[in-house]
Amino acid sequence: MRKLFFVFSFFFGALFLWAQNADIFNHPLSARNLQSYNTICEQLAGRPFTKGAFEQTKTIKQLNRSLTSKGDFIIAADLGLVWITKSPFPSVTALGKDYIVQSVPGGTESRIDAKGNETFTNMADILGSLFTGNAQMLGTRFDNFFTETQSPSGMVWTLGLIPKEQAIRSYARQFILEGIEGERGALIRSLVIHEQSGDSVTYLFTEHSFPAELEIHEKAYFSVR
Repeated sequence: MRKLFFVFSFFFGALFLWAQNADIFNHPLSARNLQSYNTICEQLAGRPFTKGAFEQTKTIKQLNRSLTSKGDFIIAADLGLVWITKSPFPSVTALGKDYIVQSVPGGTESRIDAKGNETFTNMADILGSLFTGNAQMLGTRFDNFFTETQSPSGMVWTLGLIPKEQAIRSYARQFILEGIEGERGALIRSLVIHEQSGDSVTYLFTEHSFPAELEIHEKAYFSVR
């Protein structure tokens, strides 16, 4: 199960400097900011596809070291997520509702079929909810914390999440998302998972675009072979 959670950590992770300096967990979601929170969730949920670039840093406390990778991502609301890692080692990882497919240059491919695996299904639902702003799912499975601050480029928002379910809480203490609501609406700039082990995974997201459709080769990433 820890191996499976590491795969999800790869997708979930991202720690951003704004949240690092702000105590988001002193600010529970309340009637005062509920409307802003719902607006952000609606904007995230209203996009069928989001594409961009990512930088991931996995910090391993016991070894006192960090591992960094970079590449592109695709979020498809009805299909799942794709991580196209370019460095240090090229690979493509696609996460659907009940499968993970990973491929590397040369055609080598591995697949995890998670049909009937409740842990995987729950985590896949949560992962999709984080990226697509599913407010109902987030409210059901997490205690929500929320703040927003005006900046020159728009309203910066931070969402902190503490898992309610023991299956998730046994590995993850906290999730934190940070984003901005500007001229193009709400977007996620970073996402973090703090693990119970003390390790963390940090993602920074840039170069966002919101196409109406995916290219043919991008759709192929979601094909289960």
